[in-house]
Amino acid sequence: MDADERDIYHYLQTFGEQFVHAKEIARRAAGKKRFSTEPEWAREPLSRLTDRGVVESDMQSRFRLKPEKHNKNQKWIAPDINKILQYGGVHVEGAHNIEEQLPE
Repeated sequence: MDADERDIYHYLQTFGEQFVHAKEIARRAAGKKRFSTEPEWAREPLSRLTDRGVVESDMQSRFRLKPEKHNKNQKWIAPDINKILQYGGVHVEGAHNIEEQLPE
């Protein structure tokens, strides 16, 4: 991800699931000075982000970050609590342990 894409990504994070027009992104993501010299600078990075699936657009050329899909059946459990439960013979279905995600 290059600097322009990062600027757009961080700008769109502030809006959550709300769509933002491409011109507004170009105006505010990198500053007024950049917009005054290159008003169409955001089109290419937005198309790259859309192709990668990071950003989605609607029919009015407005963009937003793709919402993350959450697994509702999965539950988070603290590692120490999980050990205590396993020691007691209790197995929690769908438990999500944070230690499984950490890289070694």
